[in-house]
Amino acid sequence: ILAKLGDYVRASGEAQDVYDIARACDLTREFVELLTNWYIRRNRDRFWAADGQVTESTTQAFDTLYTVLETLCRVAAPILPLVTEEIYRGLTGERSVHLTDWPDADVFPSDPVLVEAMDRVQTVCSSVSALRKAQGIRVRQPLGALTLVTPAAEAVKALSSIVADELNVKEVTVVDVDQAADTDFGIVQRLSVNARAAGPRLGKDVQQAIKGSKTGDWSVDDDGTVTSGGIALQEGEYSLDTVVDEEHSHGGTVLTSVLSGGGFVVLDAEITPELAREGLARDLVRAVQQARKDSGLEVSDRISLTVTGSEAVLDATIVHRDLIVSETLASQFGASGSLDDLPAGEGVAEATVGDGEQVRIALKKV
Repeated sequence: ILAKLGDYVRASGEAQDVYDIARACDLTREFVELLTNWYIRRNRDRFWAADGQVTESTTQAFDTLYTVLETLCRVAAPILPLVTEEIYRGLTGERSVHLTDWPDADVFPSDPVLVEAMDRVQTVCSSVSALRKAQGIRVRQPLGALTLVTPAAEAVKALSSIVADELNVKEVTVVDVDQAADTDFGIVQRLSVNARAAGPRLGKDVQQAIKGSKTGDWSVDDDGTVTSGGIALQEGEYSLDTVVDEEHSHGGTVLTSVLSGGGFVVLDAEITPELAREGLARDLVRAVQQARKDSGLEVSDRISLTVTGSEAVLDATIVHRDLIVSETLASQFGASGSLDDLPAGEGVAEATVGDGEQVRIALKKV
């Protein structure tokens, strides 16, 4: 985030110097989106001091957030004078953001490789989230495996744990895009001939080249030369894209998507009984958290928790008891496989989890 902050300071300064206010606004919007929906959301556990214990990681997270917000206010002050003034004075106690100097972009770390890899991770997460949404797969439902075929695979591989956590998948495999041709991911390459570019050179033969690209009569030689319909094409006369083979669905349990900038993802969407059980438990955690909020409890309050539902709900609470207890801060926890063991009424919350499973939740502060 600090490397991205340096890029933002530099780019926004250039835009404001030439009075390109629209671009300065766009840059600010994009950076705030990154800050809130990626850095803060992804690091929310670090902002939480469990049992009142402030760790070094928590301190670092707050220090970084302070630096980012303070710098953001100074950069955005010319285009958001009132909002940044309010935030800056509350944040720093200083007199005015408009009396400060413009930040020096060079004081922030510069790591283009890391920035590119993290941008790639965000693209992957967006693409796979869209796949899940299109298939109606809940965000809290864990999935088995994701294969990511991408350029700069080594840099992205170092961030694979972020991908796994963000997308709720058990295993992430990163493959360099140059090796993708040796594997069967349900992905193919497709050749498109640019008739406008190739026509002046090929004349009537351009139709033969186009026909070859559509019928599969084309190839790529070891030296990179592309031949279509028996005619060698020159750079700029064609485009060679990695695309999804719609007919290669593996029974509908494998989802694929091409990534912008090259590469693709392959998501194993099969939900085994074990994964379904964990998904139900995670949905239950969400329902308990909502019940805590509705009861007016503080986020640090310990609770006594009782949950009733079907046998499937009971099974999920037994297998994933540690997850439920730790996430909900339950010092005492009980569960039943009969919904009516906890009568409906005041003090009892009702919710739907998993694939339509009804649960009742009772909790109190301890």
